[in-house]
Amino acid sequence: MIAGDPIDICTNPYKTIAITVLTSPAVLYFGATPSSSAKLSRIYGKKGNIVGVPETVILDANGHELPAGIGQLLAIIARNKTISRAHLEQQSRLSRATIVQRLGVLFNAGLITEADETAPSGGRPSKLLKINETFALTLAADIGESMIRVVLTTLEPRIVAEITFANSFDIAPETTLREIMAQGEKLLAGIGRKKADLLGIGLSLPAPVDYDNALVVGPSVMRGWDGFDIRGWFREQHAIRVFADNDVNLMAVAEQRAHWPDEDCFFFIKAGTGIGSGIVTRGELFRGGQGAAGDVGHIQLDWAEPPLCRCGKLGCLEAYAAGWAIARTLRDKGFEAESARDIINLVQRNVPEAIQQIRFAGRGLGEIVASVVSILNPSRIVVGGTLALAGEHLLAGIREQVSQRCLPLATRKLQISTARSDERAGVLGAAQLVIDERLQSVGK
Repeated sequence: MIAGDPIDICTNPYKTIAITVLTSPAVLYFGATPSSSAKLSRIYGKKGNIVGVPETVILDANGHELPAGIGQLLAIIARNKTISRAHLEQQSRLSRATIVQRLGVLFNAGLITEADETAPSGGRPSKLLKINETFALTLAADIGESMIRVVLTTLEPRIVAEITFANSFDIAPETTLREIMAQGEKLLAGIGRKKADLLGIGLSLPAPVDYDNALVVGPSVMRGWDGFDIRGWFREQHAIRVFADNDVNLMAVAEQRAHWPDEDCFFFIKAGTGIGSGIVTRGELFRGGQGAAGDVGHIQLDWAEPPLCRCGKLGCLEAYAAGWAIARTLRDKGFEAESARDIINLVQRNVPEAIQQIRFAGRGLGEIVASVVSILNPSRIVVGGTLALAGEHLLAGIREQVSQRCLPLATRKLQISTARSDERAGVLGAAQLVIDERLQSVGK
């Protein structure tokens, strides 16, 4: 038998399930059927008719479930990219014997491997551990107002195939999701892989998201998506696990993991058409009680003559500092500006009025950021989004407010900088979401 060959196929009136051997002894199971084995019934915790279970179950070469708790080690290894056995022991707080046993299982399943680098030690150099990035793939999509980016990634994550196409929120969510899957399957075919090789699907959405249920909640630019059952659609159509989150949260995760992995308290601001933020603490995204943490764009500023925000309230931060608001002000001054990109073009041409508005926006952002610094005490603040391309014109106002309003203890080591990630941050964050959730759940 060779990698990629199906070893069992079961059918039902709803869908087909293939159990596929990957490039390791482990097996990925997608869904189940009435004719599936009692083993699968026990795994899924159901009896009788099991249809389209949107879950990936990873078994060893003998068809046995991986031990309970093993996902903890996987998650730590994935979060660190590479890690020594000694540091793994420190972070997991497990005994050396337990770690040795669980690592043996993970090596045998093909989920981890040794990196080329070695960890310095007093004696013989020790090989670092990493996730076997070829074990499976993720499919991730960044759904924007005018464009959708779909990618396939390894478990690093590293993009191995990519496509973009036009989007409109005037079309139904089902149509959009069908197109994403169609494009994803084309990408898979282009690199000689199958849908069975996917660990899961990640979606980056420009809207408030109920993360636990993968639902868009409340008014947003995503017309027709409010309350739409994204997870249910994928369960019915593809029997594969899907995760969805707000685009700013995912940009925060991608930026922190790729460029600031040693920052334990990381605050990310997206300043573009709208304004939002993401919070990463000890490598984990902080969503708050209902998933709404970081919605700073609609905090109201106590400034004179508050302008009307798109949400209908007066004086929101967005009404002063978002791309749409700055563009509105510049149009009133006689400039052609419809988007955040137009604003940046004017700034780069050294148009004084545009620079003045960006600096004004920076002071508005700074007032909110100062409150965040006092509450969270982050070690690093990163500003991303299109308006971040204004560089110091924007950052100067933020730094000014933080310096004036915060205690020295909170700011003495604080660093404020612009993002290093490009426009793929959202889709890479969506891929990372799948990797974190699926690997952490192994053995549960």
